[in-house]
This record gives sequence, structure tokens and C-alpha cells, in this order.
Amino acid sequence: MNKISTSAAALAAVGLLATPASAQELDAQSGYEAQANDITVTGTMPGDLSELPEGPEFEGVISARKDDRIQVTGMDGTRTVITISPATEIRSSGGFLGLDKDALTEADLLNGLPVDVETVQWADRGLIATKVSVKSRDLKTARMIHAGTDQRFAANEAATEALRGRVANIDEYNIKGTTNVYFDTARYNLSQEARYELCRTAQQAQATDNALLLVVGYTDSVGDYEYNQELSEKRATRVVNFLQQECGWKPYRMMVPTGMAEADPAADNSTEQGKAQNRRVAVNILVSKSVDGMASGL
Repeated sequence: MNKISTSAAALAAVGLLATPASAQELDAQSGYEAQANDITVTGTMPGDLSELPEGPEFEGVISARKDDRIQVTGMDGTRTVITISPATEIRSSGGFLGLDKDALTEADLLNGLPVDVETVQWADRGLIATKVSVKSRDLKTARMIHAGTDQRFAANEAATEALRGRVANIDEYNIKGTTNVYFDTARYNLSQEARYELCRTAQQAQATDNALLLVVGYTDSVGDYEYNQELSEKRATRVVNFLQQECGWKPYRMMVPTGMAEADPAADNSTEQGKAQNRRVAVNILVSKSVDGMASGL
């Protein structure tokens, strides 16, 4: 299955920064025909999705809802309308490795909720979700925000926006530590060793006052630039998601991740050992020089 990795920074609080689409936009994107105030569909929704051709997989946040359709928006702004059918499996997982899974309903698919959606192609009528996966902690946050009870959201949003402009001024930060995690050729899934190292790094950063994390993805020299750029971004995004969703790192303490393709190699790309060292994501623990200077003077 082809996976369109559009999540990046996407816990519920950050996800709500996506601009919601109007009902008309949803109609135009999904192939539905609007007549007056009604929505009609050409053809009957299939009850069995197993016979339909496989579609792409999406990571992103729900940025709009209308009837049986959701719009998933990625970090790059790409918006995709997906239909939810009675046969769609909606699940949450609260365990570290997907344990404690619970079945959810369509009503749980709230705006701002980070999701991973598997789809099938419904002829020329668009995509139908076969499975929608969410994290239990994300669902809890989305419900709180939806109910208007999470007073921290405004502060988190302001902090996140403030951090967006700081990546260009990286020389204003002291690097307190760097952890590299490594990937197989053309892959961006995390090994068990990488998962352990990432949560250990998050713990180290938690013990560092005023720490931020900057995540940078890299590749080896195999493949063309466009491919490696996309792959490096996917690796960085996967690490960011894991740090936030599994290691408890707050999104407003995460600087915008970036992909550097094969730039700045850590080793010689002419050897297999060197290439293995270059297929990496670097997680940097940063502290503002001004804040760090104040702390050291106390």
C-alpha cells in the first residue's frame, strides 16, 4: 500500500490549526453532486469493501466533517476527502505497541484528531476508508477541545506558532545533545532499538530546563534528489509522531522538522557501512542561548 505521509506534527492541538473546508469544498473534492440543500451520491455505497482496489494510506488530521465524509489535511496543506462507510473499521490504540485496542464509532472522528487512514478506490467516486486508526490520548485531547474544556489549547497554539519562526535562527540555540536513529534502505519505519532510543532522548530532554527538540531527517546517496528529499521528510515526520504520541513529548516544544536528503553526510557514501550511517534522523536537544546563559548565571 502506498502511504502518503502528511502528518508530521500532528497531535490534536496542532491539528486544529488546519483551516476547515466548507461543505461546498468537500462536495467539489469528493465527486458528490449538491442539489439545493441536499447531497446525492451517484451509485449505492458498497457494503463489502474487500472487492474494491486498494487505495493510498494517509496520515494527517481531520480538518472538516460533513455527513459520512471526513477531510484529512497534512502538514503540507494537502487536503483529501474520504468517505466513511458502515464497513469502515475505526479503532483506537492506547498501548505502546498497539495494545488495548478499542472499537470506535464515526461520531468519534472529531475535527483536529490525528488519524491514519487506509482506503480503497470507489471507481470514479473517490476513496472509502477501510480502517481509521487513532491514538487514545489524541482522542481524549480532541474530545476535550471539542467540548471547549481544554484551556491550554490557546497557549499551545501560540507557542507552536512562535516556534515556527525559530528554525531559521538555529545559531541562537545551544545543542545539549544529539541522538541518531537509523533506517533500512528506502524505509522510514522505526526499529525497536530506535523506539527505545527516542523515548530515552525525550526523557533526557524532559530533565533539561527549557529544552526544545529539533528533528532532521537524512538519506544515503542512493536515488535521485526528489526521492531522497521526500524520504528524509518521511523519516523526520515518523520520528516526530513517535516522540509526541509514544514518548509524551509536547508538540509546542517541538521545532518544525525538516528533511535534508543526502546533504551533510555523517560518513562516506561510497561504502555500505557509510551509507548505513547516513540513513538516519538526528534528534537535537536545544536550549536558547539567552535562557541558557541566564540559568548558568544563577
